[in-house]
Amino acid sequence: MNFNLQNKVFIPLLLLAFQFSFAQKKNATIGSEVVNVVKPYSPTISDAFKVPEIAVLEEEGNAQKETVQYTIFSFPVASTFTPSKGKAEGVVRTKPPHLYSNYATLGFGSYSTLQAALYVNQELGNADYVGAMFRHLSSQGGISGVTLKDAFYDTAIDLTYGANYKDLAWNVDVGYQNQIYNWYGLPVLFGSTLSEDNRKDLLNSIHPEHAFNAFSAGGKMEFSEGIFKKAKAKFHHFADSFGSVENRFYVAPTLELDLMEERIKTNITIDYLGGSFANNYANTNAIKYGFTNLGIAPSFVMQKDDWTIDLGAAVFYSLDNQNNKNKLFVYPQINATYKVVGDLMVFYAGAQGDLQQNTYSDFANQNSFVSPTLLIAPTDKQYDIFAGLKGKLIQNVSYNVRGSYKNEKNKALFKSNDYTETSTNDPYGFGNSFQVVYDDVRTVSFSGDLKAAFSENVSFGISGAFSSYSNANQSEAWNLPQITLNTNLEVTITPKWYAGATVFYVGQRKDAQTNTSLTTTATNITLGSYLDANAHLGYKYNQRLTGFLKANNFANQNYQKWANYPVQGFQIMIGANYKFDF
Repeated sequence: MNFNLQNKVFIPLLLLAFQFSFAQKKNATIGSEVVNVVKPYSPTISDAFKVPEIAVLEEEGNAQKETVQYTIFSFPVASTFTPSKGKAEGVVRTKPPHLYSNYATLGFGSYSTLQAALYVNQELGNADYVGAMFRHLSSQGGISGVTLKDAFYDTAIDLTYGANYKDLAWNVDVGYQNQIYNWYGLPVLFGSTLSEDNRKDLLNSIHPEHAFNAFSAGGKMEFSEGIFKKAKAKFHHFADSFGSVENRFYVAPTLELDLMEERIKTNITIDYLGGSFANNYANTNAIKYGFTNLGIAPSFVMQKDDWTIDLGAAVFYSLDNQNNKNKLFVYPQINATYKVVGDLMVFYAGAQGDLQQNTYSDFANQNSFVSPTLLIAPTDKQYDIFAGLKGKLIQNVSYNVRGSYKNEKNKALFKSNDYTETSTNDPYGFGNSFQVVYDDVRTVSFSGDLKAAFSENVSFGISGAFSSYSNANQSEAWNLPQITLNTNLEVTITPKWYAGATVFYVGQRKDAQTNTSLTTTATNITLGSYLDANAHLGYKYNQRLTGFLKANNFANQNYQKWANYPVQGFQIMIGANYKFDF
């Protein structure tokens, strides 16, 4: 039977109305009804169903998975893309300055000063080379208040020939030097007891000029393999215009040997000295001297963590060839360093000793006004115990502070000669020369230096030392200053201009002298401290030619470096330096 849409809707509505008509009667009342509860209601909590952390799969979900393997079938594909070639970015390279092998210097200054120097060096093939050096410094004098001639000359020439090979480097050299000085330093009261005419006659009779001549020949060699590492040898002949002659020859080889995992370094010394003076200071007899010192100094280095210790000792056997008195000396050779804070702070300490061979040549180079009547003997440097700190405050500032206690026997000291005002004296016998006296001296010293490079264009340095001396025999440590101070400054102003300055300060020194024509009591002399300030200015015209201007002692202090010897005052020099190649 088929029903349409209207019948489907009408029949449900009819049934709903019929139901409501029989649900309740109109105006009927609801009566009360008693309900008896047989058992009270006690609700309970059902067990909760917990979902497991790992789901349990159905059997067909637990089936073993099959391993699937993938393969790639590759075949070449032709490409028509062609990348363009890369091109490096161009960099402008600064051409390094050319280093010339030779130079010449010439300068002229006040007091008729002439300075000249020439250095040439030429390579001969791949290894050999030859070089030469000429230098000259002279002045015609003119110091204010000086009566005698005060000019000086100093000329030297050195020649060298050598070679640098893979396993060996060696060179030989010869040299000659001529120096002329004047004993111009007369005592302040010289001739005060004479009449004016007699004083003038006495001064006119003094010819204070004297000359030194030196010839040397020697060489050295270095090996890169074997126990024989290096050696040097030198012969030195020294003479003056008063008949003094001195010859010195020394050989100093160095050996290195590996023993029980330690490298032993040994320095060997053979030092011969012989000389004579025509007269002693009293003109009573000649003076002869001669010493042969044989020494050996083994040492080895130990390193552990931040410690480095160099342990060694030196043994010398000294033969007095004139007096047949031979002595044996033993010295410590110990150095130790400890890095407290890397290279920023390094502690160092040690004890050093040595036998110093004193020579007439060395004394004349230190003090050009010594008399040719000296006593020559070696100095026994028993020990120098020292300790200090060195390192860097910042990257470009380094420092070094040091304290030491030194004990020296037979230490050489310069002291003024006594004199008379007699015309028959030698030209060095008028209180214008120095002798050498020996004493046992103990020295306590403290020193320090600071170097700073503020930039590539400015550098500065300062160093100083304070020393206290105690003598066994002499009343003073003659001509030794307690305080010394040095400073220097270098400035590059522009690529063309540069300048610099140096300042030297030397404290008071003591000396003593006696005019034996009047008294036997020595006159104590106090040499005042002095400050010597110097400056220079340079202009680089090109890579080859540089002009310079120097001003020395521009504070114009008429100080005395040695007793009775005033120095030149304010000095100025102008000159040039030229570099070249052959």
